[in-house]
Amino acid sequence: MVAENYRYVLKKVEEACARSGRDPKDVTLIAVSKTKPIEMIEEAMEAGARVFGENKVQELCDKYEQLPKDLHWHLIGHLQRNKVKYIVDKAELIHSVDSLKLAEEISKEALKKNVEVNILIEVNVAEEESKFGVSVEETPVLVEEIAKLPGIHIQGLMTIAPYTTDPEENRPVFRTLKKLAVDIKKKNIDNVCMDVLSMGMTGDYQVAVEEGATLVRVGTGIFGERNYEVI
Repeated sequence: MVAENYRYVLKKVEEACARSGRDPKDVTLIAVSKTKPIEMIEEAMEAGARVFGENKVQELCDKYEQLPKDLHWHLIGHLQRNKVKYIVDKAELIHSVDSLKLAEEISKEALKKNVEVNILIEVNVAEEESKFGVSVEETPVLVEEIAKLPGIHIQGLMTIAPYTTDPEENRPVFRTLKKLAVDIKKKNIDNVCMDVLSMGMTGDYQVAVEEGATLVRVGTGIFGERNYEVI
């Protein structure tokens, strides 16, 4: 079932690319495997999945050790500063950087481990109180500050859109993030690339692709509902 679901989501991504005149190669599907067992990840791998997203540092580290090293792991959940040291050499991309203090910690640990860490700035476009992320207005200043840090590279932006039963309601959120990325790119800030837009989840990833997402994070649509009791 997982393999079938993965292929179905890929097909829907390709259809969204066709509708918006985009090349499907420009969009990467992240299989969000949080709380899911190794066996289900292996099922997704059989369908071709190689990019996985985890919310928790410990879970990412555990799965990183147990699974083949040709997989690409993304940390998509909130990152606490005291957990940074465990993740900088394992996550290919950290999606959830929303403060200078967190970025400074990532930079410090990157230098210690002699690695280069790719990050996205998490933007709370919809300004939901329950969500992490910096405001749209504060993002350009934060980008400029983080860009000065060694061992860390800003690749683009990420947002978590509001939960809705109508994906069209989130189209303005995705448009806003895309426009913000374009505006920041125009500034030509050293060490800043705005080519990556991580936006769109199970309920709205097709709309996100139509609005310029390069990474979509799909969990439930691939693995089914999450079972929090296993963790």
